[in-house]
Amino acid sequence: MTDNLINLSEFNMSDEELFAPVEQDELASERITAPRYSYWRSVFRVFFKKKINIIALALLAVLILFSYVYPAVIGYDAQVDPYINLMDGSTKHLLPADAIAKFGFNLKWILGSGASGNSTFDAIWYGSSISISLALVCAAINMFVGVVIGAVWGFSRKFDIVMTEVYNVVANVPYILLISVIVLIMSASFWSMVFALTVTGWIAIAYFIRTQVIIIRDREYNLASRCLGTPITRIATKNILPFMTSVIVTLVATEIPSYISYEVFLSYIGMGLSDMSLGKLIEAAKSAMITPGWGFEFWSPVAVASIIAVVLYVVGQNLGDASDPRTHM
Repeated sequence: MTDNLINLSEFNMSDEELFAPVEQDELASERITAPRYSYWRSVFRVFFKKKINIIALALLAVLILFSYVYPAVIGYDAQVDPYINLMDGSTKHLLPADAIAKFGFNLKWILGSGASGNSTFDAIWYGSSISISLALVCAAINMFVGVVIGAVWGFSRKFDIVMTEVYNVVANVPYILLISVIVLIMSASFWSMVFALTVTGWIAIAYFIRTQVIIIRDREYNLASRCLGTPITRIATKNILPFMTSVIVTLVATEIPSYISYEVFLSYIGMGLSDMSLGKLIEAAKSAMITPGWGFEFWSPVAVASIIAVVLYVVGQNLGDASDPRTHM
């Protein structure tokens, strides 16, 4: 038994050093020893854990690169390049193989030529930059206005009465019809299209946010905060909106591709942008769809528009899933 005893003299310390009193710290006793948690680091850890997300993100980066960098590198001029071969009939409606045989191998001819002898490849990426820019601007405006109005809507009962009536009226007007009327009244420019897509586009987002705020608003910790006198704005920004990050990201994931779809559809029926967007390219190539040997110049912008919309949706949806704290375990 004595073999297990420790000889304190081996430590070469005095009795005061060996037996110093320890003060009790109530705050220290309540601290939990745990790894440091970073919300966004956890979000990206979960997001990049799936290989499909890495592939989709890489594909999105390539699409963005070609949409914005490629036209700038080649110096694409929307006023000149589409009509550079207009007087040469042998350059029009060429399949990729025929265009390469005529002009030599070049990246700009790998999708053939259009009705004016122009490069379909160059036109598609220039049009993609316009369509993506339109979608991003509209999504940013609608999401910002929708989230702010929705948060106020969910808290203020007087504001709720007014906005509910507004929503009941606006929500029953077909959205695509409203956009078409606004575009017909105004000039078919980039900013008039932005106005048409955002003048009422935020209200459905605001109503959804309002519903989510009402669900979270009456939870116990928020009721306790209100009883303690915490301002409503602080409760909204600190207790409610952070819990809705995944919901907001998921909304963005559905909003951005939808604006590309609206732009393409409106252009296809002749009410779209005056600029050479993806929708305008598809509208211009409508006749080529049913003409034997010309279909390639129609289906090329359709395929690119579809790929951009799907990739944006997949990346946004998976980022929304990763933004849910319940997936961080």
